[in-house]
Amino acid sequence: MPSSAGTRGRFIVFEGGEGSGKSTQAELLANRIGAVFTRQPGGTELGAQVRSILLAASDNGLADRAEALLMAADRAQHVEELIEPALQAGRDVVCDRYIGSSVAYQGFGRGLDTDMVRAISGWAAGGLWPDVTILLTVPQELSLERTGGARDRIEAAGAEFHRRVAEGFVAQAKDEPEYWVQVDGTGSVQEVEQRVLAAVEEILGEPV
Repeated sequence: MPSSAGTRGRFIVFEGGEGSGKSTQAELLANRIGAVFTRQPGGTELGAQVRSILLAASDNGLADRAEALLMAADRAQHVEELIEPALQAGRDVVCDRYIGSSVAYQGFGRGLDTDMVRAISGWAAGGLWPDVTILLTVPQELSLERTGGARDRIEAAGAEFHRRVAEGFVAQAKDEPEYWVQVDGTGSVQEVEQRVLAAVEEILGEPV
């Protein structure tokens, strides 16, 4: 579901599990094309406060539905304050995580209704969907090697949780192949960057 054409900027999102390299690749692409680089949760001042709750170092008793709603609240503020104004001004925006993460983590991972999570997130985002979503995939053992273990409450949710999250990302990519593209996240940063560039250009149908 791409944003409308015309003078608007392009909205590119990176998704993936822990240690997939998406944050590194998102920032590299943003720098290459002169885009606004941002992340969810935490792309605004309010979002930073929400992020501290969501990613607390230890279990804070946050209910699964409350987690999903906080993610949606962060997204609503982020789109209203930063993403949509940048796109309207003709700036490209590259975002590290978006609605796909909510569906994967709170839907598939936590076991909440995936359609409901997607609907709430879409409403929170004012109906703004990416022009392209890059899904970086890596084996679970490499993910653990790169992260060095759990650093926050979501990373500490366990191997089975993260297996479901990974399946959730792949399922979304398969459901919307016109807007999602899977990229192998293994190898050097430079190797992955070249795969990302090729994938983005292919799905957008234009050079980046």
